[in-house]
Amino acid sequence: MTKHRFGIRLCFAIMLAAALAAPAAMAQEEESSPKPGKPIHAGDVLSGELNALRIRDAKKGKRVATYQLTSEPRRLPPPNGLCDLETGPETFQLVPANDAQAAQLRPFVGKEISVKVDEVACAQEAGQMSEAVVTKWSVVTKH
Repeated sequence: MTKHRFGIRLCFAIMLAAALAAPAAMAQEEESSPKPGKPIHAGDVLSGELNALRIRDAKKGKRVATYQLTSEPRRLPPPNGLCDLETGPETFQLVPANDAQAAQLRPFVGKEISVKVDEVACAQEAGQMSEAVVTKWSVVTKH
């Protein structure tokens, strides 16, 4: 009688383990690799939340006004492509060319903003806090 009861319990434990493992295995199969973002070219609009970054100039040590735009993943034009990321960069560092551009962005820190991208590249230098760097841009709309 003990062997019969042990057999029933063992069978129940195996069925329970199989039932619990099946949904986890199916969920793993359904998860596919993330798809790359849509491409961004010169003249396209990039929208997202604007953040201020505190960066010091490597040469002089003085503070440089730098801003970061967090957006959906985007692919860059060749040869940069995805910037060694699976989906492409999501954070874009906006580099003001002059004090007027920095002053234009300052009131919109923490808010949604759209900028027209004229020149973009992957971040490669030390001190670049984002995945991609936008060196030439202009504000299109402020939400």
